[in-house]
Amino acid sequence: MPNPLIGLLFHWLGGLASASFYVPYKKISRWSWEIFWIVGGLFSWAFAPWIVAGLRTHDLFGVLGATPTDTLFWCWFWGLLWGFGGLTFGLTMRYLGLSLGMAVVLGLTTVIGTLGPPIFDGSLLHLAQTASGGATLSGILVTLVGIVLVAKAGKSKEAEGAGGQGGGVAEFDLRKGLAVAVFSGVMSSCFAFGLAAGQPIRDLTLAAGTDVLWQGLPVLCVVLVGGLTTNAIWCGWLIFRNGSLGELVGRVRDGGERPPLLRNYLLAALGGTLWYLQFFFYTMGESQMGAYGFSSWTLHMASIILFSTLWGFALKEWAGTSRRTRSFVWAGIGALVGSTIIIGIGNALAGGAAAGH
Repeated sequence: MPNPLIGLLFHWLGGLASASFYVPYKKISRWSWEIFWIVGGLFSWAFAPWIVAGLRTHDLFGVLGATPTDTLFWCWFWGLLWGFGGLTFGLTMRYLGLSLGMAVVLGLTTVIGTLGPPIFDGSLLHLAQTASGGATLSGILVTLVGIVLVAKAGKSKEAEGAGGQGGGVAEFDLRKGLAVAVFSGVMSSCFAFGLAAGQPIRDLTLAAGTDVLWQGLPVLCVVLVGGLTTNAIWCGWLIFRNGSLGELVGRVRDGGERPPLLRNYLLAALGGTLWYLQFFFYTMGESQMGAYGFSSWTLHMASIILFSTLWGFALKEWAGTSRRTRSFVWAGIGALVGSTIIIGIGNALAGGAAAGH
């Protein structure tokens, strides 16, 4: 029997992992971006998913071998497109700044990733006409309000720090930034479509005797291979162009110091594994959300923004800002927390209605 409250807890743990994964990366020294990104990515997209799925599910390779080819293709394909969203996310920050860029990308990702599956399968109108569906959709709307408030706080913070158009963003370009942000937001939402396309894999892994809680792990393996494909091609090109391959074995570039290899590898492994854990907990949370599993994407995005903002306070990023700016932050955090509660109530109502029949 699904338990939406336990599902909420898992989604919050996933958001905490996602908001924390870059902290170890910031401690890596004397490695180019493409080197630490692909090393950490191998743990995120290859090692951790397959090891964990192999340990927690039954007959992983037998299940995937029995999966229809078109299901495997679509899971991989949506993961491939999601990879483009991640790669262009950095450009969004470059042209719009952190606050405005995050608002546009995560707002689009939340709406498209959450509402896309029920729109495609034709169930959205029916959901909106039920009390549980109305509550869940209201929670999604409150999530967007929270995103806007946090973004407004970030924009106010930038303006207080630097002033002027662009709020301290050196390469601020609204037109170019919005175009990249829309592309990144749409592509990033494709992860949700990849997970939705993997339902036949879930059915097969449950039939093989896997516990309901772990049914989504084999789907992650396939979707993340798609993300690995995109990132490996791009990082490979950067490594070729920049001649940075030797950094993997400690080669010194431009007369600098030798990179601390063991420390860098351990930090990249930690960061990459933390990144994977966001979707490890996501699949666990999704398994507990009952009839409205599609709302998991909203909970995931809300928890990422929530914990990312709290990390900002912990790292003193909001020190020296005005009371007005901080009030926007806390109002946004309150809205995000409230949205998860509302969505949880909607899922609980759906579970109660199903039990009543």
